Amino acid sequence: MQVATKSPKILVFSTDKISDPGIDQAGLRKIHYSPTVYTISVPCSSGVKPRWILRAFEQGFDGVFIAADGIECSYSPKCAERTNAIVEESQRLMKDKGINPKRIRMAAICSVCAEPFASHMANFTKTLTELQ
Repeated sequence: MQVATKSPKILVFSTDKISDPGIDQAGLRKIHYSPTVYTISVPCSSGVKPRWILRAFEQGFDGVFIAADGIECSYSPKCAERTNAIVEESQRLMKDKGINPKRIRMAAICSVCAEPFASHMANFTKTLTELQ
């Protein structure tokens, strides 16, 4: 008899103008990714706060994924650099709290990135499952 494994709960911070449409396309095109993926829309990925990430873990999320704007951000040409700095700061805070820093990921997701988003979720789900 096979034991069913719990699918990791992932919180995705996505951007309303760039990554949300790509994530929506994955759903509209019925491209499968785990039903335990939850999204919160933000205007710019560089606006995500490390304390929000830590709060997600406190609330029972197994992983946090930031769907970054990359160079397409209309708010800041340095969006990707700023978002990367947020991830690095969050990883330092996570280590201090005993949370494995592999539980956070960031990737650029654009409005036509339905397949890449689903692929990122599958890979991240696999990584998180291995960490459990």
